[in-house]
Amino acid sequence: METNTPNVAGFYAEENKDNIYETVLGEIKYLELPLGITLGSVYDDQPNAHQKFMEKLDACIRNHDREIEKMCNFHHQGFVDAITELLKVRADAEKLKVQVTDTNRRLQDAGKEVIAQTEEIIQCRLQQRNITTVVEKLQMCLPVLEMYSKLKEQMNVKRYYSALKTMDQLENICFPRVSQYRFCQIMIENLPKLREEIKEISMSDLKDFLESIRKHSDKIGEIAMKQAQQQKIFNAALQKQNNLSYGRSMYISNDGLPEPRNEMFLKQNLEEEEEHEDEVLTAHDLVDFSPVYRCLHIYSVLSDAETFENYYRKQRRKQARLVLQPQSNMHETVEGYRRYFSQIVGFFVVEDHILHVTQGLITRAYTDELWNMALSKIIAVLRTHSSYCTDPDLVLELKNLIVVFADTLQGYGFPVNRLFDLLFEIRDQYNETLLKKWAVLFRDIFEADNYSPIPVSNEEEYKIVISKFPFQDPELDKQCFPKKLPMSQSVPQIYIQVKEFIYASLKFSESLHRSSTEIDDMLRKSTNLLLTRTLSSCLQNLIKKPHIGLTELVQIIINTTHLEQACKYLEDFITNITNISQETVHTARLYGLSTFKDARHAAEGEIYTKLNQKIDEFIQLADYDWTMTEPDGRASGYLMDLINFLRSTFQVFTHLPGKVAQTACMSACQHLSTSLMQMLLDNDLKQISMGAIQQFNLDVIQCELFASSEPVPGFQGETLQLAFIDLRQLLDLFMVWDWSTYLADYGQPSSKYLRVNPSTALALLEKVHKGMKDLSKKNNIFAQFRKNDRDKQKLIETVVRQLRGLVNGMSQHP
Repeated sequence: METNTPNVAGFYAEENKDNIYETVLGEIKYLELPLGITLGSVYDDQPNAHQKFMEKLDACIRNHDREIEKMCNFHHQGFVDAITELLKVRADAEKLKVQVTDTNRRLQDAGKEVIAQTEEIIQCRLQQRNITTVVEKLQMCLPVLEMYSKLKEQMNVKRYYSALKTMDQLENICFPRVSQYRFCQIMIENLPKLREEIKEISMSDLKDFLESIRKHSDKIGEIAMKQAQQQKIFNAALQKQNNLSYGRSMYISNDGLPEPRNEMFLKQNLEEEEEHEDEVLTAHDLVDFSPVYRCLHIYSVLSDAETFENYYRKQRRKQARLVLQPQSNMHETVEGYRRYFSQIVGFFVVEDHILHVTQGLITRAYTDELWNMALSKIIAVLRTHSSYCTDPDLVLELKNLIVVFADTLQGYGFPVNRLFDLLFEIRDQYNETLLKKWAVLFRDIFEADNYSPIPVSNEEEYKIVISKFPFQDPELDKQCFPKKLPMSQSVPQIYIQVKEFIYASLKFSESLHRSSTEIDDMLRKSTNLLLTRTLSSCLQNLIKKPHIGLTELVQIIINTTHLEQACKYLEDFITNITNISQETVHTARLYGLSTFKDARHAAEGEIYTKLNQKIDEFIQLADYDWTMTEPDGRASGYLMDLINFLRSTFQVFTHLPGKVAQTACMSACQHLSTSLMQMLLDNDLKQISMGAIQQFNLDVIQCELFASSEPVPGFQGETLQLAFIDLRQLLDLFMVWDWSTYLADYGQPSSKYLRVNPSTALALLEKVHKGMKDLSKKNNIFAQFRKNDRDKQKLIETVVRQLRGLVNGMSQHP
């Protein structure tokens, strides 16, 4: 034991020598100690320091090895003993290993057959288990495959809603059981594609449906409007029959009981309606709505109903804009309006049907919003296009279409008050077109009139005229035939046309859902416009026409008088057709009184103007020799012709109201007096002889004789002669040469020449003075007259100076 110990220690020291050396060197190198620094300095500074250090180190190691060996011998003697025993049993262990290997080999050879048989048994049992598993799995997969086959068949026959239901069953029930199989994964991957295919197909059907209703919307609307109109007519007949409370004829019914006539009538109508009920197509019969239902159901099943709703509403909004877009020439024919309204009605009939048969596809708020948008566009279109309509018949047909259009949509629950408000605007336009049409009629009537009293030769002709115009004259009735009515042919024609206008205006007021009072008020207002604007304007234009002479003007005044009297009959006519009492507080009155009064005033003014123009024409024919020495001894020919013209003219005025004839006569005399005065005071006339003054005086005398002959009855005293008083006093002043009296009495109220103005007298006197000077120059060969002429000229010069003084004084003290 002692001999082996050193060897073991030495062996151990030798085996670990290099490791110990490396460890020690590592510790020395990496320790930051003064020893490391010292060793580094030994290696760096001393020659052969490494070798010496290694020698020292080897000696140290040997010393440590010896110490280690001593320590091992002291502390590990049991370990050493164990190693020794292991070395002894090594041989036995080798023998045991050989025996175990041989036994194992023999056992392996003996169990090979058993193992082969066992593996065969295991394989059979595995196959049986696999077969059982396959059968179970096939039984589980067969329903899935059958349902998938059913899905394919449903897709082929386009039963898409059922196909979606089958897909839901596959996903929720079948696929979870067989999700581990590859074919199931393929099916699962195909289902979204099939859903998308179904969505695309249903959307394509929806697009076809939208295109179909776009094409058939006008037909749908036309049928709906016809049905609404028929229903309205039936309801009106029903109401009319129910309102008949008196005079009912009784009929015996099948059960022997008496029935009122109106109830019998209604029964017959209802039976006829029932007989034809199957033959009447509704608006919904023209369109197959199944694509909408299918598409809605499909998208609902796919949980994408909101997408479908948004798409449907968006497309219908686009179609609404197309439907609301009118054609450029829509206003030219009523068919254009009818087609426009039919398309709109068809559109909203479809929307109303969709609203009531689907759940949530569209809402009442959506349809109301769409209708309000459409209504604004419709009103704008109608307001624009109706403004181009100049034919009242077309406007009336448009009104009827709007009423049917409004009643139809109102029956479907859409508010239409704005359409009836628009009708009031169109009514004003309709009245304007009527006024234009009747303006032409009135002009034609006035152009064709002969402006002569209507002759009637017998009672039959008289009754014909009276049936057309309400004329009453007891004095005329007493006269024998033939006789003449005071008005001309245009009066009954105008009266008839006014009534026709009232009828035409009433046509528009019908079916506007307004009371009789409102209709009566509208008729009166439109009639007032006809009288105050159209007829009044036609009369004013007629009066101003150049070919209308004094005779025609007189007849026009007579005509307007009778038309004014007939206004009360027109009021009665309106009252009768509207069944409104004239005592109604809000009943408007006709303004015929002011209309015809204005026309008469215009005609009277035109009479005065034409008389004055005629007087001017005669005066332009005057050809005075202002230098004549002696007058002709008789009045001028132009003046006599003028007086004869005035006499004949005033004879025509016998049918005029007295004041009109008197005013015309007074106006003519005043204008004649003024014209004669202007002739004397004309600036172009430089000199006048006393012979011309005397001739002029003869003409004025004829004028005064005409005035005193009372050409128009009714003047009091010398009222008419006063028209020539200015001329008379001026001529008297020159004829008697009474200048001293004039100058002495000037400014006195009792002056004989009160109407003679100093400036007028001065102007005429200067012309006479110049004429006398020229005459004296011609007669200077007669010496015996020279002194008289000088005295007279001096007198004239004195008077001229005095008159100038008066004139200057007047100018300084106006």
